[in-house]
Amino acid sequence: MPTTISGSSPDTFRLFNANSGHISQMNRRHFIHTAFLATIAASVHAAEKRAPRILLRSSWQVVNIGDIAHTPGVMALIEKHIPEAEVRLWASNDLSDEVMAMEHRRFPKLKIVKGTIGAGGKASNEDLAETIAWTDFLLHGSGPSLVGAKDVAAFSKYTGKPYGVFGITHGSFLSGNDQATLDGARFVFFRDSVSLELARQQGVKSPLLEFGPDGAFGCDLRNDTAAETFLKDNELEVGQFLCCIPRLRFTPYWTIRDTKKDETRHARNEEMKGADHAPLLESIIAVVRETKLKVLICPEDKTQMAIGKEQLYDKLPPDVKPRVVWRSNFWLPDEALSVYVRSAGLFGHEMHSPIMCIGNGIPAIVCRWAEQTSKGIMWRDIGLGEWLFDMDSEKDKKKVAGAVLTMAKNPAAAKEKAAKAREFVQQRQREAINVLRKELLEQ
Repeated sequence: MPTTISGSSPDTFRLFNANSGHISQMNRRHFIHTAFLATIAASVHAAEKRAPRILLRSSWQVVNIGDIAHTPGVMALIEKHIPEAEVRLWASNDLSDEVMAMEHRRFPKLKIVKGTIGAGGKASNEDLAETIAWTDFLLHGSGPSLVGAKDVAAFSKYTGKPYGVFGITHGSFLSGNDQATLDGARFVFFRDSVSLELARQQGVKSPLLEFGPDGAFGCDLRNDTAAETFLKDNELEVGQFLCCIPRLRFTPYWTIRDTKKDETRHARNEEMKGADHAPLLESIIAVVRETKLKVLICPEDKTQMAIGKEQLYDKLPPDVKPRVVWRSNFWLPDEALSVYVRSAGLFGHEMHSPIMCIGNGIPAIVCRWAEQTSKGIMWRDIGLGEWLFDMDSEKDKKKVAGAVLTMAKNPAAAKEKAAKAREFVQQRQREAINVLRKELLEQ
């Protein structure tokens, strides 16, 4: 359902209405006055008390650069808008040394803890116990659901300390029985309007339910050296190529983890992969034949190099293939983002590479289907409905190549569109972080 924007008075700004899921009006003068008072209060707080302490529960897995990017994205937003705050990361157990090293390059002072809270409120290790005692406020980061629901519930039960939720999808097959935990949150920001509306319908009792874009929009990681080497090795010039990301209906985790193969999901992937990738293949061919741009086929998760080769690169006509690059190995978000910002734009079946692109002013087109969660609707919510396509709709599938070509042939207009969406995202995230700031001031 497209987002509705109402009003154009210079004394108002756009804000999601908590009751309808649509954008409504708030008096700008009142907002500015409130922000001014919050700034004054923050100065007094800083002078009279120690720095506020935030424990970020995030970092869900490391096989997908989007799941990795949630954490540094939220960290960067806190750093920008609450610079006086101290932040520690409560990460999932599979956070790797490689990803931790990347995060520490960006946030050198960041302390990372892992573990769980067991029966009776006992933490599984001393670092986690000390950090839980240390913190003032627990912030659950962005994700496909309330991923850390058990950890948040245990934290609240055994400490009584406040917590909030930043930028999640709600109500998909990934969501569990988490309403009681959402009820107890000081605030819950949903990253798409469908999730927000569902929470309202369910009667979630948190005092603040609002739209808040995915934390990965704030990701500003860079590995320019790796990116520049990759581009040089593959004869890709800045601004002269588009990125394309393939994807199966269900991520085949059994190909990269020691888990049992899901035959039902595998069958669905096999059934749909040809039809799903046909619009991307058509787009690549059109771009190469009708513009001077090249195309980079690249992954968002560790399973996608193979599907990119099988469904896209290997099917290219002989006249097109020389100007298409297939990336054969996985990368981390710092290198990926350094490549994306040097591109003319991105298109494909994934969500978080487009999110990182828009967050950095790069045009991005999203293709989605029923098996994915409602997160894709955020593209409409931030004003990019023309760059969102439903792969279960034959009508939409036929429009993809034309949209990609338009983006390729009109780079200035595409960047202007991306910049407008970025501005809206940044406004909403600033407002969300200010809610967190207010909670910290009240501690």
